Amino acid sequence: RNMASRLNLLNTMCRLPQCSAASRAMSSGRAAWDGPQKSKEYPLHVKTIACLTKEQVLKVLALAKDMKAAPLKYADVLKQKTLLMLFEKPSLRTRVSFETGMTQLGGHAIHYNIADSPLGKKESIQDTARVLSRYVDAVTARVFTRKAVEELSANATIPVVNALDDFAHPCQMLADLLTISEFRGGSTDFTGMKMAFVGDCQNNMTYDLMRMACLMGFHINVAGPDSKDFEVEWGVVKECENLQQKSPGGTFSIGQDRDAACKGVDIVYCDSWMSYGIAPAERAERLKALMPYQVTGKTMELTAPGSIFMNCLPAMRGEEQTAEVIDGPKSVVWDQAENRLHAQKALLTLLIRGFDTPLV
Repeated sequence: RNMASRLNLLNTMCRLPQCSAASRAMSSGRAAWDGPQKSKEYPLHVKTIACLTKEQVLKVLALAKDMKAAPLKYADVLKQKTLLMLFEKPSLRTRVSFETGMTQLGGHAIHYNIADSPLGKKESIQDTARVLSRYVDAVTARVFTRKAVEELSANATIPVVNALDDFAHPCQMLADLLTISEFRGGSTDFTGMKMAFVGDCQNNMTYDLMRMACLMGFHINVAGPDSKDFEVEWGVVKECENLQQKSPGGTFSIGQDRDAACKGVDIVYCDSWMSYGIAPAERAERLKALMPYQVTGKTMELTAPGSIFMNCLPAMRGEEQTAEVIDGPKSVVWDQAENRLHAQKALLTLLIRGFDTPLV
């Protein structure tokens, strides 16, 4: 009786409301947690640049340009929205650009280091994706292999963005297109443009640059050592051939001659030869194989008038390019780095708010 009296007294004092059947249904229902469906495409996952259509890429570029020109106009566009950034690989540009971007858009970004707590170890990636979908509005993942990005996107009900894996780097592609457009008078018609990528062709940057060329309608020459350790994956070649059928105009070639690849092109692109994940013991052998593909001042003399040099950074002077190139008048690498911020702000806004939703 004494216990019953205490319970009655406590109930009277607190007067806790009882949950209705409808409330209980909402608390366990997916719609109550995941938010409204923005469109039939939501959530759109960006695993490679080819996950976006040409029209969506152009929307990202248009919004990025406006955000860069008038940032305060979009100061609240992602208010109360949260981005979770998963990092298995460290990065200066990726973390700072995403975190700064979410702040400038009125949202919040959380950095989570998974190097010491790998995805798929303590719980399945499938379960992690489902949990995160109930907490945040989007996820970026910078990881060593494509498997993690594939599994996250297969199970998340919010947008997942590949912030770099061994297969693609779509955020860099958008920043690069924005940079190229700025140096082509603001045009987003890339038809007829020619690019060369030289160096290690078994590389996430090579793959997404090839996809981007086929998607956006320009030509890319890829040149690197004739070795199974540096060649383009056959699956990427087939993927690009399929893209050519869907979006005619883009073309690619693969060879081993640096100078032939760079002759007459509008853009010369290279990437680090010692990316994260490559053992230091391989350094000497890699340098020996790749040095014939170093971009020098003489290499740039082979290019078209008004050509530019690009590197997604970090860069090593004296390796993939000489100092006179990266610090020279044709280099746009610092513009590329800045444009990560603007391109990613636009991408996140469109993924979270919807590509067809009025923003301001």
